[in-house]
Amino acid sequence: MHENILRLADITMQFGGVVAVNNLSLEVNRGEIIALIGPNGAGKTTAFNCITGVYEPTNGVIRFNDEIIVANHPRGKMKKLYAGENAAKYKNTRIMDPTPDQITKLGIARTFQNIRLWKSMTVFENVLTAKHMRVKQNVLSATLRLSHAEEKRMRQETAELLEEQDLLQYADALATSLPYGLQRRLEIARALATDPVLLLLDEPAAGMNPQETQELGEFIVRIKNKYDLTVLMIEHHMDLVMQFSDRIYVIDFGRLISAGTPQAVQADKRVIDAYLGVVDDE
Repeated sequence: MHENILRLADITMQFGGVVAVNNLSLEVNRGEIIALIGPNGAGKTTAFNCITGVYEPTNGVIRFNDEIIVANHPRGKMKKLYAGENAAKYKNTRIMDPTPDQITKLGIARTFQNIRLWKSMTVFENVLTAKHMRVKQNVLSATLRLSHAEEKRMRQETAELLEEQDLLQYADALATSLPYGLQRRLEIARALATDPVLLLLDEPAAGMNPQETQELGEFIVRIKNKYDLTVLMIEHHMDLVMQFSDRIYVIDFGRLISAGTPQAVQADKRVIDAYLGVVDDE
């Protein structure tokens, strides 16, 4: 039996009168690589933002390790404006609206479609600062900052992460001075520094050529196995999605239109019409 790690139930995100994500339900099981695909503007990144506390969804529930971490229902003016489904389903559910840092501390990390490194920090400082987010401190240690031994350990782990990403030689360089591809690697290293169990990757292969995309897919599998991760990724490179995903969810205009194995999704007429285009008969 598969162990569920993330479950979205009836997630709707409405901005004014515009429904960006409409009644989205999906499940991610431990150890899987899951792809969320769809045309530009389909609501994929909005769904990520709901999971990670950037947005408070208008309606629905998100569970992580079988615990509700996000919950909402239409309130105030949105009661009249709400254009989604299941408006009353969660009205008796306690509102839960965690901040992104609280989500990170639960064990969920992400990268962004548009790279968001800390611009004034070096490569090393970007990863080390992320390490600090997961430190368990008591009042005294927080006041006196970190113990020497703990700081030394985190610096060593930061160096190891950078070496794994072939970034150690750039440790003292400003993060934003790196070429685009290396900034992508740095963002993944920074996410790994928070010790996640669930890693969300938003278009990690953007701007990469076919060889770089293949290497990225192999790298994702490698870090998944090494760090015992579960991966949920948004991606437009179909070769990457089809080769490395265990299952795929497809959304269009905010709605789920297909879900299944790469082979099943690739043959789904709804997906072909909405996103993939004509598939060869071979």
